Amino acid sequence: MVALDLRDLAKYPFLKEAQSFIAANTASLDQYFESSAGRLAVKEAYDTVSASIRFNPRQPPEDLSEVPSEAEAVRIIISAYPASRLLVSCSGDKMLIDRLCRYQSWRVYRYLQDEDPKKKEVIAASLGLSGSSTKIPVIQYIEIASRLTDDRWRLVNRVVEKGIVRIHSDEIDEILRERLRVIMSQNLPLKVPPSLCISLQPVIDRIKTTIQERMLEEFGSVEESAFPPCIQAIIAALVQRTHLTHMGRFAVTAFMHNIGMENTRIVELYGHVPDFDLSKTMYQVDHISGQGGSGTEYTSPQCSTMKTHALCVHPDALCKNITHPLTYYKQKKRMVTVPKKKAGIVGSGGNIPDKESAPADNSDKQEKRNKVRGTAMEEGRKNNEDHKEDNQA
Repeated sequence: MVALDLRDLAKYPFLKEAQSFIAANTASLDQYFESSAGRLAVKEAYDTVSASIRFNPRQPPEDLSEVPSEAEAVRIIISAYPASRLLVSCSGDKMLIDRLCRYQSWRVYRYLQDEDPKKKEVIAASLGLSGSSTKIPVIQYIEIASRLTDDRWRLVNRVVEKGIVRIHSDEIDEILRERLRVIMSQNLPLKVPPSLCISLQPVIDRIKTTIQERMLEEFGSVEESAFPPCIQAIIAALVQRTHLTHMGRFAVTAFMHNIGMENTRIVELYGHVPDFDLSKTMYQVDHISGQGGSGTEYTSPQCSTMKTHALCVHPDALCKNITHPLTYYKQKKRMVTVPKKKAGIVGSGGNIPDKESAPADNSDKQEKRNKVRGTAMEEGRKNNEDHKEDNQA
């Protein structure tokens, strides 16, 4: 039997050995979190959850930070694992839970790539799999591969014999990663005593602030500081898990799509609401963006419609001369002088069709229009042209 040391438990804190270690060194969670070591563990947990919020699976960091060799530092890292699960459970945020599971499973995946084969076998066995076998029962495979979007993972592209799916040896680490994500997701949220959630509330509030900041950055192929007050208020309501009317959801979805946000990112907006349903939300977003159903691409409501539905809140000076949220966004964006952090940002001025709904454009036409709008903004539009756009919207 391969022996696992403390550093191994820090890399793979989901193992039973790691949980036994925590139980043996902690009298009660309430008391532990009040201790100096417990406070450090909660801080580490907060850093982990924050990293999961900012984690992009399409562009994951190439390297992980080194696991410290000092025993006390390792103990804090191990303790941060259950603490992070408590934080997301107390938040009641389904999308945050999903992000944490995805991030932690990715970290494990990176460690596995350089792991000793014998230790990898132990870790795989804890997940109900083999670290060397290239055969998986089809039922288990379907569950594991459900979130993998590459065509190679589709069941029709695999060899299936007598209920067994064959995988390649270089795919084993990916299978282990997804298996861990599935297990983590199934075991969350935890049932946390209300008193413990109350004690963790200040940290949870900081996490919610980080979520809101990240939303504006992520949806940040756009200029977040140019969002009209009504859209900012809707985003804040989503983060705070406040109930939104159908029109409120339609308005923010259409607006985000019009300024160039990807549908998957729009869906993540709704991951923070209590009644979040991934499949239903994706269907509705696809419908509004013209990628499903009739293919009709909708434009966000005019200011008059927003007022009718009590969605026009905290209007500022610029709002007085604006009749459409997208026109506000275009004008405000011109006024923003802070340079963009990344090159090649999409959605330079918002896509406002002449009518309330219009057929979806293909990517080449959209890119061409973006270039034209970008050139026009550099030259500067006259005020009377802005008024004309307002009337069209």
